[in-house]
Amino acid sequence: MLKRNKAILYLLLCGLMLYYAKPYIVISTESLQGIFSLTWLGLALLVVGGNVSSLLYAKKEEQKKLLQQKLRKPIRQRG
Repeated sequence: MLKRNKAILYLLLCGLMLYYAKPYIVISTESLQGIFSLTWLGLALLVVGGNVSSLLYAKKEEQKKLLQQKLRKPIRQRG
């Protein structure tokens, strides 16, 4: 559950940074500023993609853990 909240927080922070940077981004490769902007957008896209994939696969990991706990035999202790 903590990983999911962390991924959502990172997505919101990335969206906030993109919203803040939108007026300053120049999308052209003619200047150094344009190359920097495109690189920055590419890295932001990687951050968003990574966090979305962690949100999508978090449920599968939780289901695997629950299944393993159910299949595990209880340990019997001798007194």
